[in-house]
Amino acid sequence: MFTPLSIPSVILVRPRRFGDDRGWFMETWSRSVYAGGGIEADFVQDNQSFSAQVGTVRGLHFQTPPTPQAKLVRVVRGAIFDVAVDLRRSSPTYGHWCAATLTAGGGEQLFVPRGFAHGFCTIEPDTEVAYKVDGPYDPACDRGLAWDDPTLAIAWPVSAGAAVLSAKDKAQPAFEGFESPFA
Repeated sequence: MFTPLSIPSVILVRPRRFGDDRGWFMETWSRSVYAGGGIEADFVQDNQSFSAQVGTVRGLHFQTPPTPQAKLVRVVRGAIFDVAVDLRRSSPTYGHWCAATLTAGGGEQLFVPRGFAHGFCTIEPDTEVAYKVDGPYDPACDRGLAWDDPTLAIAWPVSAGAAVLSAKDKAQPAFEGFESPFA
């Protein structure tokens, strides 16, 4: 149910689904169950995005202290390639990334802790992503990195020329020269 990825604090969650001839039921968050799986976050806000086109990239985003955010990400329609980049200076995996494919059909979730940049690429049209965060949005602490930074070398499922990006994500700075605020 709870599987650490190659960066162990990033956790892939596969909630159990209970199905019958009507469909299925799934518990998407339970503080005690998730704490037992290593996810001890006090979520304060839910967000949802819709992306019409395959190849839409959102990220790499993070919030700096004093209002960093952990995220619990899931797909409610469609599918994404979901990425976390370790920005914790003292971590042996600093500057490394890990990823998982999340689908509405599979119900997978990805826990991205504080101190990580997060981004995703849609791999199906009309994809909706819902995620919980453990801190409120703070525009003064909102930051990002270039999604296609060659130093990070993320194996995105879309080429730079085919990616659908916001103006904000097109202008994010490179990882090289980045001074992480995360200890």
